[in-house]
Amino acid sequence: MAMRKKGSHKILYSIFGWTVVLLISFPLLWMILTSLKPQSELFLIPPGLLPNEITFEHYVRLIQETPFLTYLKNSIILAVGTTVVVVVIATLGAHSLVRFSYPGRKSLAVLVLYTYLLPSVVLIIPLYLLMVKVGLSNTLVSLIIAYTTFALPFALWLLRSFMAAIPADLEAAAMVDGATRMQAFFDVILPQAIPGIISTALFTAILAWNEYLFAMVLINNDEVRPLTTGIMSMLVSSFNIEWSLLMAASVMMSVPLIIVFAFLQKYLTRGFGAGAIKG
Repeated sequence: MAMRKKGSHKILYSIFGWTVVLLISFPLLWMILTSLKPQSELFLIPPGLLPNEITFEHYVRLIQETPFLTYLKNSIILAVGTTVVVVVIATLGAHSLVRFSYPGRKSLAVLVLYTYLLPSVVLIIPLYLLMVKVGLSNTLVSLIIAYTTFALPFALWLLRSFMAAIPADLEAAAMVDGATRMQAFFDVILPQAIPGIISTALFTAILAWNEYLFAMVLINNDEVRPLTTGIMSMLVSSFNIEWSLLMAASVMMSVPLIIVFAFLQKYLTRGFGAGAIKG
């Protein structure tokens, strides 16, 4: 009787879990199916979920008739550039906060956390004025710097917690065997911190890929717009929305993140889990 009751509970949990998954994934499914519908089926009443005829004309138009590929290139540069900068600084900074003792170390870590708690909108005007002052306005470099300001604090704390869980004896043993501090860092610490570094890199890349507010304020040149603002300015106006092209663009914008996440998901969950062991 107890086994039967336990089995029924598992079935109910499974049904509940799949229901939640379907509800969450339904907008993504609708977006994909809408991008495959011909223009004549977009506004049918009642609307149909499955297209009567599958077409890829919207994807062809998106690539051939719009600057989508330019926006895609800019977003890739932004995501990769921001991720590299944040991961390098956060890795070195986290190692410093965990392994070295110097005045103000704990206060510095707390101040970094406080900067993450600030709303990002508070930083827009100071960053914009700074970029204009140094001559970096309307450039991808300005966006990389802006994204780094609010991605770095969380990345630093994530890696700090992760590195705190790595035994200091491993590094000390390497140094006793004749390794320098940097050799011990690269040969001992970095291999142990790979899951946390990958988690940090994924978080930063997703943030840079999806960010909209800073890109809208700091970039006015169409040649350096990322996908988020480029698609909106290209397909959405006060009088018309190109729904078919917008759905196709949204699908193509989501595909790179889905592929990356699918391959690195295990590192992401392992990194967040391990980083939560010791703060």
